[in-house]
Amino acid sequence: MRASVSASSAQPCLPCLHSHGNGRAVAAAYAVAACLVAVTFLALAALDPRAQASSWFLSSSSSSSLSSFSSLQPSGGGGAAEHLLVTSSSYSDDGDSRNSTGKEVHEEVQVGGDDLLLSLSNPSSGRGAPQLSVTPPAAAPELEPTPAALAPPAATESSDEVIEATPQVPRRRDVKLERLELGLAKARSAIMEAIKNKDKRPPLADKDYVPMGPIYRNAYAFHRSYLEMEKLFKVYVYEEGEPPVFHDGPCRSIYSTEGRFIYSMEMESRLRTRDPDLAHAFFLPFSVVKMVKMIYEPNSHDMGPLKRTISDYIGVLSAKYPYWNRSLGADHFMLSCHDWGPYVSSANGHLFGNSIRVLCNANTSEGFNPSKDVSLPEINLRTDVVDRQVGGPSASRRPILAFFAGGNHGPVRPSLLAHWKGKGQPDVQVSEYLPRGVSYTDMMRRSRFCLCPGGYEVASPRLAEAIYLECVPVVVDDGEYALPFADVLNWDAFAVRLRTADIPRLREVLSAVSPRQYIRMQRRVRAVRRHFMVHGGPPRRYDAFHMILHSVWLRRLNVRIAARG
Repeated sequence: MRASVSASSAQPCLPCLHSHGNGRAVAAAYAVAACLVAVTFLALAALDPRAQASSWFLSSSSSSSLSSFSSLQPSGGGGAAEHLLVTSSSYSDDGDSRNSTGKEVHEEVQVGGDDLLLSLSNPSSGRGAPQLSVTPPAAAPELEPTPAALAPPAATESSDEVIEATPQVPRRRDVKLERLELGLAKARSAIMEAIKNKDKRPPLADKDYVPMGPIYRNAYAFHRSYLEMEKLFKVYVYEEGEPPVFHDGPCRSIYSTEGRFIYSMEMESRLRTRDPDLAHAFFLPFSVVKMVKMIYEPNSHDMGPLKRTISDYIGVLSAKYPYWNRSLGADHFMLSCHDWGPYVSSANGHLFGNSIRVLCNANTSEGFNPSKDVSLPEINLRTDVVDRQVGGPSASRRPILAFFAGGNHGPVRPSLLAHWKGKGQPDVQVSEYLPRGVSYTDMMRRSRFCLCPGGYEVASPRLAEAIYLECVPVVVDDGEYALPFADVLNWDAFAVRLRTADIPRLREVLSAVSPRQYIRMQRRVRAVRRHFMVHGGPPRRYDAFHMILHSVWLRRLNVRIAARG
């Protein structure tokens, strides 16, 4: 759950009532005072989070796993809830506001044990429904609201609570916002209905593609959610800012997903709106890659100029428009594939703690929160003709069991290279650099499993490369990497996750996969590839661009912005 923020809880003072003269006037004054006290008491009760609940709110669960993701999936038995979103929290409530790497964590809140799931739940699960709900702050364009963080009470199995950000000063009801929230509530209801009846309904009609099979946690619910997104979801792209730092990004590099998304969002017509009053989400179109290139002083190790750029940009937007202030950034999103994306997002506390951060560096030990942030696939594009870079031979024509080639850096690769580099094992090919004349792509096409350890950070372009070339990916980490699109995709069906402690057992683990099982996994890799495709022309339905937007859509459904005065 994202951190919710609270403005001052002080209520406006009641007017003083003075008696002058007769007892009737005094009695009337006392009656008026009593009425005002009663009204104030009722208003305070209405603002009490424990007094509010809605049937379509999201529920929490304390069950999770480092190696599996429980979202949009069929229940595994008993009364297990079916979840729309998933997170495994790495935060500890120790009061020092730091994560496992020692970096400062901004405005994070831990509720109800080690894990927290924001999810659409099966009513039969019997769980309550805590959820973030944002009540707009005062409209004060010259100042960004800076209320203190609100720590909600610990959630229990029977809890039914709404976490709210209360306004400093009452404001008029926003009828347009109410209409938007009503549409989102109907979409939630439709998706919940799809989750409950996934085994009782025929597949939904779709002229392009019908999601089916074990690569999805719940194919029917995902399809319903995707169609609801196409029907309803609108994104507003702020026009402020000049290229190349804004409205631009790299399209042919290891950071290409950042530039491709920005470019596609600028060209988008179906899911983009030019009227901010009709928007469900707001995109902050800055490029961290371009900032590093244009603003950062090489070898200075000073991110201050980058942070000031983002802080100033949000200041301009919050002064010019009401949308950031009314939600404290909860319906806004940024996107970055640069390693520094998470760090520069701390330039603004609400951007870090409330906004949807779409990041390649999706490290849960460094503040990435899967319940509100989105894991962005890292795709290294060298040309616009992507369709020619995909495909590979069948399992029988892949003589190499496992393959990796890459630099010796980061926390995982040294162990991998130490155990397997140059060991004279023909079926396990692990090296730093390939000999001259040996094609990296050809090696992946000749391998059954492609090892995908992170480098300096958790993400690796090898994950998408393996999927493109129909090589079953092996994610080597200890669970801190939030895999892309894990709300929808069942990674266990088409990938292997290997802990760093199991690197010495690499051959044993991969050899245990039978030929029949491998053929199924490779077939699923081929099926899931459409969701990682980046096209040279306009985006296509169900491709990487639309899957990113669908991930943002799911997280927007997790926030209710109150429009009342």
